[in-house]
Amino acid sequence: MARITIADIARHAGVSTGAVSYALNDRPGVSEQTRARILKVADDLGWAPSAAARSLSGARSEAIALVLARDPGMLGVESFYMQFLAGVESELAKRSYALLLQVVPDLESEVRTYRRWRAARRVDGVVMVDPRSSDPRIPLFQADGALPVVVVGDPSLAGGLTSVWTDDAGALRECVRHLCRAGHRRVARVGGLAEFGHTAIRDEAFTTETARLAMEGRVVGTDYSAAQGGAATRRLLTGDAPPTAIVYDNDVMALAGLGVAAELGVKVPADLSLVAWDDSPLCEATYPQLSALSHDVTSYGAHVTRRLFEVMDGAAPGAYLDSTPVLRLRGTTAPANPAR
Repeated sequence: MARITIADIARHAGVSTGAVSYALNDRPGVSEQTRARILKVADDLGWAPSAAARSLSGARSEAIALVLARDPGMLGVESFYMQFLAGVESELAKRSYALLLQVVPDLESEVRTYRRWRAARRVDGVVMVDPRSSDPRIPLFQADGALPVVVVGDPSLAGGLTSVWTDDAGALRECVRHLCRAGHRRVARVGGLAEFGHTAIRDEAFTTETARLAMEGRVVGTDYSAAQGGAATRRLLTGDAPPTAIVYDNDVMALAGLGVAAELGVKVPADLSLVAWDDSPLCEATYPQLSALSHDVTSYGAHVTRRLFEVMDGAAPGAYLDSTPVLRLRGTTAPANPAR
């Protein structure tokens, strides 16, 4: 089969070869609509840079990529990714590599970004975060000629690609068991976005463990924001049979919940125990200090990056457990109040 050239792409897309060059190399000179059409044609035709072009441009771009399909406003509030990126950068600095970070509005935009970067050879590898069930990114990275990738998430979501994960299910089960031993029988979980695979894994662990222990467990989904975390807390505390303990999917929502409890006159931890996730410095900066499911997020980011370099060097796919978050007890957890 003859190799696909930019002339072939230009003919199928109905544009000039110059426009194809601009699009494939991610340079200005064509509209975004035209660029998207050219990249789709190139992808449909199975185009890949020639060996000669690769040798002229160098073996590697010396950059890796991370694309976040998230609300940009959340990145300045939720500390997880700031800590995670610090770990990524700590490993990149050792190798004089750069990080290409892009925030996009949705998963479809994320997939288009990967296709564009693959065609233009912008990056040498990808850190893929927030895997979903039936994730459209997985087949993209399984295809011949795909960019090397490490999936940050449970192996069950990685489709056989290399993954680095934390045992969220084990951590949540242990948290529920601790609350049960402390006398709590009505507990709630304020979780994150339903489409994320780790949300489903945590929901399942929470629901299964509370049922096993004959506890009354309730799950409320949110978008991780303080506003929705606070609103979920208000609904839980003002409804029938309010919980005596709430576990949140991040520290921002736990802080919002702490404020709502104070506003409603619910004493923490005398009347209500609260547990956050990830254990950022915010958890120790508030009063009372937040109990949290703790793991070293910066170390996690560094671990992921080391595995990506192994994949880029030709390592076989593998699944690597980074850690199991540990419950750090502070000022927001106590035995259940019998009067509640």
